[in-house]
Amino acid sequence: MSEQSRSTGRIRGTGSRRRKPSRRHRAKVVAAWTVAGVVVVGGAGLGYAYLALDGNLASVDIDAKLGTDRPDDVDDGSQDILVLGSDSRSGDNGTYGEDEGAARSDTAMVVHVDKGHKSASVVSIPRDTLIERPACVSDTTGEDVGAEQRAMFNTAYEVGGPACAVKTVESMSGIRMDHYLEVDFTGFKELIDELGGVEITTRTAIDDSKSHLDLEPGTHTLNGEESLGLVRTRKSVGDGSDLGRIQLQQAFIKALMEQAKDVGVFTSPSRLYGLADAATKAVTTDSGLGSVKKLTGFANGLKGLNAENVHMVTLPVEYDPADPNRVLPQEKAGRQVWAALEHDRPIPASATEKSAGDKGDAAKVVE
Repeated sequence: MSEQSRSTGRIRGTGSRRRKPSRRHRAKVVAAWTVAGVVVVGGAGLGYAYLALDGNLASVDIDAKLGTDRPDDVDDGSQDILVLGSDSRSGDNGTYGEDEGAARSDTAMVVHVDKGHKSASVVSIPRDTLIERPACVSDTTGEDVGAEQRAMFNTAYEVGGPACAVKTVESMSGIRMDHYLEVDFTGFKELIDELGGVEITTRTAIDDSKSHLDLEPGTHTLNGEESLGLVRTRKSVGDGSDLGRIQLQQAFIKALMEQAKDVGVFTSPSRLYGLADAATKAVTTDSGLGSVKKLTGFANGLKGLNAENVHMVTLPVEYDPADPNRVLPQEKAGRQVWAALEHDRPIPASATEKSAGDKGDAAKVVE
């Protein structure tokens, strides 16, 4: 970091350039930054390191916590995964704000992989969406948490933890989540650094005092801190809403997918182990993925995916007339989205055409 960056506390892009990976090198990974790391880990035959890496993983037994009060488990070969980014400020994450004793789901995506594992649909759920949150049991206290009307979506994780977040998504969608993946700020940074950074191109400048990101127009290879700044940027892009930030996050994910495997790890055992170590430390999973062996099997089943076959949308929403800082689900359009995932079909364009999401200038900022 430059002297100027240190003195102002801002993150400046490196501005470094490198040749874009050719089409044949594009990464074949599921559309989520957590899963990208797992896929790289999964293809490498790290049997000798399983025990050490298993010790890194944290997992949650979602099935035991939720019991039988869930949608049917449809065993047709498709996969539905809830991917959350936690905004916890505890431990090393304290540099991003005061630890208030709870975390929220800063980023939430439902990833549906089709039964042939050749394509995927990703539905981003805005954290400010007002929903009917179901009753659940707190992961930390074991106490009952009552249902709430007009609750912000991200409070489900705050009051109940991963199981409550899964229950909330299942209540909204009517779809059983096969798996759960979570990553926090520090884990995200370290994973990106182990990957060697992510190359993005900004069409316009980004200068955001909240995320401490300062990028000139042009091509940049972002390190972990800069990448975290990008996916947290909100006020300085588009209309300054969380919907614009989701567009930035989706653009970043696409860039990550295109180069996650073009980092030379397969010719360097030490580099590969470093990436595996960072990836397994970064994620919390459901118990069904709670070992390197299980993660490897899961990742190997996703090798038929490529970036061109991943379709990303935002859950159809509209601004709340009573509070412009909140959004409301468009129920009819939302049912179209969830029905498409449930029946293993592409999400129709008509489902999102009247939504406030997936619009605005934020999508044009990064490529």
